[in-house]
Amino acid sequence: MKKLLATLLLSSLLVSSFCPIAHAGPAGDDAAAVAEIDTIVKAFQAAIIAKDRAALEAMFLPADNSWLMVASDPSRLKPGRPRVRASSYRQFAESIGASKVPVEERFYNVRIHSNGSIGMVYFDFDFIEDGKVINKGAESWHLVKTEGGWKISSMVFSLG
Repeated sequence: MKKLLATLLLSSLLVSSFCPIAHAGPAGDDAAAVAEIDTIVKAFQAAIIAKDRAALEAMFLPADNSWLMVASDPSRLKPGRPRVRASSYRQFAESIGASKVPVEERFYNVRIHSNGSIGMVYFDFDFIEDGKVINKGAESWHLVKTEGGWKISSMVFSLG
């Protein structure tokens, strides 16, 4: 019996490792909200590829949000650069919209949790510019359900 249970557990872990988006979470997760947030995650990736500044900006609360970058390896920082730097979604959207080369952000190991009013997304990523990975790390979003749908209220990411 223990062998059967161990085999089933191992099999389910192997199968689940091939699923790019993890929809299962704690019992308190709202399945519909998780699916809606998953749509935002995919739209975010598509907007980067399309260099659609307006679409990126529309995914964020227009005010009262934060955007932080954290250097994973402080020894790789240029002298005088802080490990944690604040920026904004507007600066990001502007740089994506103005890019002269193809850009893309690939997400891996995506985990989404939500109770229907607030949500959280956590994933590993590769940021690709002109076909080359220029950054990789981990990223976390907080989202809120507004009258106009889900909006990203904060984003924190590490630079590899």
